[in-house]
Amino acid sequence: MMWTKRKSRRNRKRQTGDRYNFSDFIVDALFFVPELIMYPLRLLLWVGRGIGRFFDWL
Repeated sequence: MMWTKRKSRRNRKRQTGDRYNFSDFIVDALFFVPELIMYPLRLLLWVGRGIGRFFDWL
């Protein structure tokens, strides 16, 4: 009797596919880490272009 309740509870959890599990975290981290690395480089590029255009204008 007790194991059927546990089994039904576990099956309900499996059927609700909206849980955030470890594999979701890994996928999010794999997409987020390159952005953390590339954003400062992109920012430096934008600043460098802005300074270059400013001095080119003078």
